[in-house]
Amino acid sequence: MARRPTEHEVLAAVLQVRDGVLQVLAWRRAMPPDAGRWALPGGRLGDDEDVEASVLRQLAEKVDVREVTHVEQISVFSAPDRVPGPRTIATAFLGLVPSDADPALPEDTAWHPVDALPGTAFDHAVIVDAARERLRAKLSYTNLGFALAPREFTISALRELYAAALGHTVSATNLQRVLTRRALLHPTGGVAPPGPSGGRPAALFGFTDRSIRVTDAFAVLRPPGEHTRGAVP
Repeated sequence: MARRPTEHEVLAAVLQVRDGVLQVLAWRRAMPPDAGRWALPGGRLGDDEDVEASVLRQLAEKVDVREVTHVEQISVFSAPDRVPGPRTIATAFLGLVPSDADPALPEDTAWHPVDALPGTAFDHAVIVDAARERLRAKLSYTNLGFALAPREFTISALRELYAAALGHTVSATNLQRVLTRRALLHPTGGVAPPGPSGGRPAALFGFTDRSIRVTDAFAVLRPPGEHTRGAVP
């Protein structure tokens, strides 16, 4: 029996908290297979590229990569039948866009809530799930929140970003305590404009470091009331 040719592609699950909801970037396929379904940005690995260079090149065709503040490889998807035709191995990446960015997109590309995906192509919904789980894990034990947040933010706004990404409520007081203990936040000296009801203006903060680093290797951010060894309340 003749061996099937093997091809290699790269795919990116680009996530952003938009309107308080964690969303993923996808484009609608115009041609078969899976025409009309939504696919993650990506494509074939070039002969002269490594996977990191390839995913950045192909992301640039869908979104302004200057708006993508973090990209990391999450997994390799190699099921023999994951796509029809030649066997295709996919190296998948997580990309993050801060909540205050609104990059221009092609007409065939849009943001979709990760909890309410439209019909997706091939195994791309599985890749989105893997990207979301990687994000949730990294928010627990690294400073990756910087990639979701604007340069300046209130603690309340940061809490909303973490809650959307983690999928459960987050205490603003506990979040500030944890991130301050890890030396991840600094006051910028500014204040947010007062809300409609007035009141004391909220202080603005920023992340002390906007490159990824491990801050607490065994920490886990869990929902309120779920207490486990190593958990951060």
